[in-house]
Amino acid sequence: MTKPIIAVLSGEELFTSFFDERRKRRLGGFSRWALFPIQNFDGTVPAGLRDAEALITTWDSPYLSEEIMDRLQSVRTIAHCGGEVKKRFEKCLFNKLVIVNTPEPMAKPTAELGAAFLLYAARNVDHYRAALRKKSNRIYSDIHTNGGADESLLGRQVGMIGFGRIGRALIDMLRGFDIRWRVHDPFASKELAAGLPVQFDSLNSVLKRSSLLVLTAAATDKTRHLLNRERLAMLPDGAAVINIARGSLIDLSALTREVKSGRLRCALDVTDPDEPLPVDHPLRTLPGAIVTPHVGGGGPHTRGEMAGAAMDELERFFSGEPVQHRVTIEMLSRMT
Repeated sequence: MTKPIIAVLSGEELFTSFFDERRKRRLGGFSRWALFPIQNFDGTVPAGLRDAEALITTWDSPYLSEEIMDRLQSVRTIAHCGGEVKKRFEKCLFNKLVIVNTPEPMAKPTAELGAAFLLYAARNVDHYRAALRKKSNRIYSDIHTNGGADESLLGRQVGMIGFGRIGRALIDMLRGFDIRWRVHDPFASKELAAGLPVQFDSLNSVLKRSSLLVLTAAATDKTRHLLNRERLAMLPDGAAVINIARGSLIDLSALTREVKSGRLRCALDVTDPDEPLPVDHPLRTLPGAIVTPHVGGGGPHTRGEMAGAAMDELERFFSGEPVQHRVTIEMLSRMT
């Protein structure tokens, strides 16, 4: 049986971060593949790309429109090494082609960062780090005398917006802390919460009751600036906003004002409209603000698992078996 031709739309360095030598050998075992380091189509399509029967894409791959794909008539399936596909392929292509994504390997590493942020915020570590940077030991005497604040994640109520795979992974990961989760997600199946310490509630109720709030929702037209100035004002004084999802969920200017005033704290792995966050942005240095450079999805191990998942799907497709993570056009309105 002739091996299918697969075109990988990626630069060499990024490709290698997903496909180590072992995975390259696996890819070559069931296909004839070639690398095309194209970030933008300028009206021409390389000759070698026209024979491709499948594409592997990453987050640096070019946007694929219907017009471009009309010139790649042999392509029947696209495997994306990543979760976000809505902005990468023209909508009609989800009906014309079998497009799969690979978000599952990123769920636990992203949840892990959320757990780290939660613990950091609950124990108020940033406050104590700031106190110990001063040329004073007063913080020691204060804690010795009055015991400090009631700072713990144990038995705490935590708010969550979004109940997808990352949110569920976080809840499962922190079971031993006996956290009571108050969750808002109007689209989540309540069956997914079976056996989890979750109570679903309205958005306003979650906001008003959450001194710790975790965002794990998808970025859609409806969720853009879900936390705007008015909704941020509903949070209790001293609350911490933790975003391990998408930057567009928060009005960053409004949040910055709240953190600058000292009323709210934040821990952000993602920012919008600017990512990277500008070097002079206040949140880089403000007390009560933690910003990481979009590291939630994990490193080389996670990328390798995503490459493996993409190859699993391609092997299923070319063997005539059903793929497991096809993205349909009906799914797009609820996806990032």
